[in-house]
Amino acid sequence: MRETVTISLPKSLRERLDQLVQDRHLNRSDVVREALGQYLCHEEFQRLRRTMLPHAEAQGIYTDEDVFDSVS
Repeated sequence: MRETVTISLPKSLRERLDQLVQDRHLNRSDVVREALGQYLCHEEFQRLRRTMLPHAEAQGIYTDEDVFDSVS
């Protein structure tokens, strides 16, 4: 089920959105829905990363390379 959400944007951001919509032949809702989905995934990833960081550091994992080495 879909619900309508109203947001307010600064004029400059709305103009950029409208330009993108026009250039790519999309609609505002699709662009905003995709952007919000990506933002929420990013936030969830950051939350999980903060949760796991102490556990990783306790095992001597500090960098992305350390993670790669441990799973390779």
